[in-house]
Amino acid sequence: MADEIAVLIVDDSALMRNLIGKMVEETPGLIIADKAMNGRFALDKIPRVNPDIICLDLEMPEMNGIEFLRERKRLGIEIPVVILSSIAARGAEITMEALALGASDFVQKPSGSISGDIHTVHDTLIPMLVGYGGQYRKLKGKKVLTAQEVMAQVKAAPAASQTPGGTPPRTDYISSILGPLNPASPAKAPTPIRKPAKTDIIAIGISTGGPDALRVVFSKLDADLKIPIVVVQHMPPGFTSEFAKSLDRICPLDVKEAEEGDAIIPGRVIIAQGNKHLEVERQGTQVVAHLSDAPLVSGHRPSADVLFASVALVYQNHALGVIMTGMGRDGAQQLGTIYKEGGMTLGQDEHSSVVYGMPRVAYELGHVMEQVTLDNMASRICSVAKAVR
Repeated sequence: MADEIAVLIVDDSALMRNLIGKMVEETPGLIIADKAMNGRFALDKIPRVNPDIICLDLEMPEMNGIEFLRERKRLGIEIPVVILSSIAARGAEITMEALALGASDFVQKPSGSISGDIHTVHDTLIPMLVGYGGQYRKLKGKKVLTAQEVMAQVKAAPAASQTPGGTPPRTDYISSILGPLNPASPAKAPTPIRKPAKTDIIAIGISTGGPDALRVVFSKLDADLKIPIVVVQHMPPGFTSEFAKSLDRICPLDVKEAEEGDAIIPGRVIIAQGNKHLEVERQGTQVVAHLSDAPLVSGHRPSADVLFASVALVYQNHALGVIMTGMGRDGAQQLGTIYKEGGMTLGQDEHSSVVYGMPRVAYELGHVMEQVTLDNMASRICSVAKAVR
C-alpha cells in the first residue's frame, strides 16, 4: 500500500467527494489520502496526510479553488493539482487562471457542480491523477507501482478493482497510463520517399498532461523561430480560446485559437478548437487552416492524426511532427506519414510524459526519429526546425 498514489479530494459537495472517492478506491495504484470541503480545510490537512495529488473543485465556500491555488503558491507547496469543476459563466477564464496559478490540468464536470454523472469523466480524470501523482512521487524519490504490479492487484482482488461499467480494468487502459506490461522494441522505421528538407511547418499532437507541457515548451521557444506551428491539444469546446490566450502571454510567438481560413504564416502558433478537426490546406500560393465537424478519428475531435495527415500531404519533407504526452494512440499512425514523406519527427520520452501513451505507440511503430525530454523539447524543436538540410 505504501507505493500507491495518495489523492486529496477537495469539493464542497459530500456527494461529489464520495463519488470521486469511489473512483479512486476502485483504481489499483490509487488510495484516498483524505477529503476536504474547501481550500482552507485542504491546507490544514496537507501536512498531516501528505498527498501525492490534489483533485480540486473551483467553486467552494470560505476558500475557493483559485484562493487555494494562490495560497498554495505562496506557501511553496509543490503537490500537483488537477481541477475538477463545472463550467460557470466565466468557466474557461477561471480555469485558465487556475492553470496560470500552477494547477497542472483540468477536467470538466459533466453537468453542474453536483452531478450523478461524474463517472463519465473516469477515463479522463484517473489518468491525470495517476500521471501527475506518479510524477510527483518519483520526483520525491518514492516508488510508484508498475503496470505489472497493478495487474497483479487486479487479479488478486477483482471485485474491488472494476471499472464503472462493472468489467475488469482493460489491460490497454492500464498500460496507457503506467506503461506497457511487456515493453515492445520499436518496429523498423519507414523508408522515407525523399530526404528531409528545410522545415516550413511544425505540427504538435498532445493530450493528457498537455496544458502543463505546452506552457513549458512555448515559454522556451526562440523568439526568432519564424516557422508556423499548428497544435492539436485534446480539450473541451469553449476552453481553447482562453487556453490560446494564456499561451500567448508566455510565448515569444503569436498564439491564437484556430479560425476557418487562418493563414499559416511564420511566427504564428494556431491551436485547434475544441470539437473541431484542424487541417492545413493549400489555396493557390497560400496555406490556410480548415476546421471540420467530420467524425471522430482515433477517438478524438480534434485529432492529431487528422492534423498530421494534412501536414504530410501539403508540406511533405518540409514538416516537423512532434507527438507528446497523452493517453491512447491519437497521432501515432499519421506521424509515420510525415516520416514517410521525408519530414522530421520527435516524441516526448517516457520519463517526462504525464501519460506515456501517444508517444509510446508512435515510438513502437518506428515513427519517432528521436525521443526528447520535456525540458529539452523547445530547444530541440528550434534546432531541428532551423537546421539547414
